[in-house]
Amino acid sequence: MDLKSCAMADPCLPVVPQLDLGSLVDSDEEDGLPYMPLSTAHIHFNPTNSSFAFGWVTPCHKLYTQHHLYDLDRIPENLPAPTDKYKLKHQQYKTEMTGGYKQYSQRNAEKAESSITRQQTPRNKTDDKCVQGAEAITDDLTTLDRKALLQLGYAANPHILQRSTGKSDADVVAAEKKKQMVAEQVMIDHLSRAVISDPEQNLTSEKQEISHILPDSKLAPIRFRKRTLHETKIRTQSTLTENILSHKVQFDGRIISRNGRDACRELVGFFFTHDQSLTIYEYRQFGKNRTNVLPFIQKNIYCHQRGRRKGKQYRLGDLYIGANLTFLSSDHPRLPESVKENTVLTLRITNVDWRALGSLKTDSVEHDDVSSEDTNDRQILKAIQDLLKEQLRKRGVRILTGLGKHLQQLDKEGNGLLDKADFKQALKLFRLEVSENDFESLWLILNSSGDGRADYGEFKRAIIGEMNEYRKSFVRKAFMKLDFNKTGSVSIIDISKCYCAKMHPQVISGHSTEEEIKSSFLETLKDACSKSDEVSYGEFEDYYEGLSIGMVDDEDFVSVLCAPWGI
Repeated sequence: MDLKSCAMADPCLPVVPQLDLGSLVDSDEEDGLPYMPLSTAHIHFNPTNSSFAFGWVTPCHKLYTQHHLYDLDRIPENLPAPTDKYKLKHQQYKTEMTGGYKQYSQRNAEKAESSITRQQTPRNKTDDKCVQGAEAITDDLTTLDRKALLQLGYAANPHILQRSTGKSDADVVAAEKKKQMVAEQVMIDHLSRAVISDPEQNLTSEKQEISHILPDSKLAPIRFRKRTLHETKIRTQSTLTENILSHKVQFDGRIISRNGRDACRELVGFFFTHDQSLTIYEYRQFGKNRTNVLPFIQKNIYCHQRGRRKGKQYRLGDLYIGANLTFLSSDHPRLPESVKENTVLTLRITNVDWRALGSLKTDSVEHDDVSSEDTNDRQILKAIQDLLKEQLRKRGVRILTGLGKHLQQLDKEGNGLLDKADFKQALKLFRLEVSENDFESLWLILNSSGDGRADYGEFKRAIIGEMNEYRKSFVRKAFMKLDFNKTGSVSIIDISKCYCAKMHPQVISGHSTEEEIKSSFLETLKDACSKSDEVSYGEFEDYYEGLSIGMVDDEDFVSVLCAPWGI
């Protein structure tokens, strides 16, 4: 039986209909059920006198099509009732969709309003400049202040801190491995070295002795009759033993410098109690696997070179987080050239082995001789810093970066030293209100040498304060990630490539885009730089120093750094 006879015998057989071009015309019933014309008056590609063509539009086909459309809308009766879990999910989904639609409509309305207001005439632009000048005079928040404060939004995201937990654990393991490696190198360098007997080292001297001795068969060979130690190239440097060197305190340090390459050097120091000496080593890492440990400050007894305790020997009481160790650069000819440019090398202690320090302090009879003058100086500085922090809480980035740039421009000689009048003029220019008595007390502390000049970096740290070493460690870590060539400066292009705003709350909620957050950050950072195309370490640190003033919790500050830089 062929296909034609099959169709004639059972006309209700559900077969595929041919393409009906007549159903593609516009209809008034498009919004209801799909309109499917079933009239036999439509155009067919088959011959009109063919009974096979009439098989497509039989009444049975019409009933099948209508029944099929009806089944699409009918819900089976045997479906189980939805559980409370799926009802809750459906309600949450419905709420999210409704909220998302409202936010989308609100953003469209805001964009429409902003597009209208941004169409400014020259007259409007002039008015805006006047408004900006008025803002600067009245000390209100400027546009740059508001854009800088956007970076504080990362602290509101709780997922950032959870993400950084695993990374911090890995950093702790790496830090312990680094300390162990440095400690082993110190023991190797300072332990007593025994004389090593090697006949090949004095082979020449033996030949000379043999040439002067007449041959005598009754004498035994030299290798049997010469029983004394020979000349050796390895000399014993000291009588130190492992037991003596074990009584030590290990600490981490950094160089206080605006040179990024020097400021990011990883230094590890050791203070030995048997002779009150200390040594400092530099830990270097080349790539991922290659490391090296080199002496930075040779083991010796050193004294303070600045401050009230100038000339006094370093002791255990001088080792605490935030303490400064000063050395004369001329006493260490092997220092890098960039470090030797300054007469005095200042190291800041960033971490101390508290367990070893506590045990050694209990065993020793040393007493802290902190004078009343030192205590009074600290109280004066803290009172001034607390007063100015209230003034800088919302505009710290703009003022700190601007003050650093201004003082650098005043330093014509490039040695970092300015006189008293320069500092007074800078405070007046940036509207930092310090009473005359407080300023005179501050100047007596900074100008301890009496030459009438002071380092402007020390002045800024003394009058405004600085973030703690825990926060600064993350600032250095972020900059070291950007400055992979270790040049001390990073281009704006590299910063733009590395900055990621995906985790910013405004980006997650949809109120801002990633590019908007990134552009606001770059605009405020460029304003802090003396060069338009690159950022130095000092400028990078000043930027986050300004953000740190308005943040109480250390973990919030860590989130502000970890989220955009991925550290």
